[in-house]
Amino acid sequence: MPLHGLTSVVIGVPNVAATTAYYEDFGLGRGESGWLTTLDGGAQLQIVDSPVRRLVAANIGADDADDLARAASSLTALGVPVTLDDTSLTAVEAVTGVRVTVRIAERIRQPRISATPYNGPGRIERAGARAPGVLREGPVRPRKLGHAVIGSVDYEATTRFLVDGLGFRASDYIKGKGAFLRCSTDHHNILVLNSPVNYLHHTSWQVDDIDDIGRGAQAMLEDHPERHVWGLGRHHAGSNFFWYLKDPAGNFSEYYSDMDTVSEDELWTPEVLEGAKGLFNWGPPPPPSFLNPEDLAALMTGAHQPKS
Repeated sequence: MPLHGLTSVVIGVPNVAATTAYYEDFGLGRGESGWLTTLDGGAQLQIVDSPVRRLVAANIGADDADDLARAASSLTALGVPVTLDDTSLTAVEAVTGVRVTVRIAERIRQPRISATPYNGPGRIERAGARAPGVLREGPVRPRKLGHAVIGSVDYEATTRFLVDGLGFRASDYIKGKGAFLRCSTDHHNILVLNSPVNYLHHTSWQVDDIDDIGRGAQAMLEDHPERHVWGLGRHHAGSNFFWYLKDPAGNFSEYYSDMDTVSEDELWTPEVLEGAKGLFNWGPPPPPSFLNPEDLAALMTGAHQPKS
């Protein structure tokens, strides 16, 4: 794959200070020029002023200039205007208005951490000691940005831009409703949903394991129970554990761990998922506000919607 990852996103919100404070509580660090950082991915989130909440930009990593040239040629064949220089390519996805920049960048190198020992039937990985998860005391810090989920009023056109134009691969589909797309070995880096309005549904952030999902969510909810949205559970598409919370602008944020990895395209066969499998494998049922965020009607009447 000529692309190697979703390196960062820019989110527009009408309440920058409050939303920034939320993501700092979520575990992101403060970097230079207002960027928020993860442990392994560096500067991965920028929050800017916008009259409505939306995904403003997504930045993708590529290995070299040949990768940029291939993407530029494919986008041009689709009729998409492209700005290309020696180190980057920028194009705007016409339906959602998201600005996508593919930039030559080093791949994120994650240090190998010791596997959390879990006991099970006939398998004792931890004896004579309490589980590490109950002994951790420090705040949870996300390792990297995993994916973003966007609603599109023409999700097939948005999917074509990403797949036929930029070179994303499809991992799974929600029948008639969405496409899980990857630009790395992670199961998905962008999920495009069929929606009556263009908007950002959520961003997802990797933590070490299921214990840190629970610890992170508990810390976020301790003084702000209104932040809870959905969790704990396990998805079918991607197989990851999850817990969703809501930021002050209305965007959801997800702690996740144990995501499927697709290292060889030919070894993975996309599924077309229906019913509950399109959402989760186990866990509490998703609340209606997760499927149809409460502010969608306001976004439909007040948001600028780029023309396709």
